[in-house]
Amino acid sequence: MRDGKSIDTSMGFTPTAGLVMSTRSGDLDPGLAPYLARTEQMTTGQFYKMVNHESGLLGVSETSSDMRDLLEHEKKRRARAEAVALFCYQAKKWIGAYAAALGGLDTLVFAGGIGENAPIIRARICEGLDFLGIDLDKTRNAKTMAVISKNSSRVTVRVIRTDEELMIARSASQVLGLGQGFTP
Repeated sequence: MRDGKSIDTSMGFTPTAGLVMSTRSGDLDPGLAPYLARTEQMTTGQFYKMVNHESGLLGVSETSSDMRDLLEHEKKRRARAEAVALFCYQAKKWIGAYAAALGGLDTLVFAGGIGENAPIIRARICEGLDFLGIDLDKTRNAKTMAVISKNSSRVTVRVIRTDEELMIARSASQVLGLGQGFTP
């Protein structure tokens, strides 16, 4: 966001693109679809199902799309550790890309299920981002406080609770002309 307005998103034409997610692949080389069609006789429907429902954390770990489960067993199964590492690496890469597009950062926000509930993931993502001015406070992060960066950090790092269902309901209500004041 710049001046309160979104300038970019990691998603492309569909939410499948961008950051690897629970079951979505994230960014893929466009050449993959014709390659799989040729070598595996994969149909468009099968490809769609694979990249939206069988990929991401689930596809890499081969067992689970749930970050809590992956973290619990990452030391026992290499594929689970690889899924966690891939997610953290890609999140870090997106942060770097957006920092470049923005010319720097004032605030980094973690939200959503993983961002709100996984201090170890937040720490791994932020590790090595000190050159951007990100300096996490280990205690604040472990306690999932609203601000998890050190007071001396150039970039404020926040954890913001989200209610995606409420926001979708409000947007739908507004589109349908039912007003903006929808409350559950």
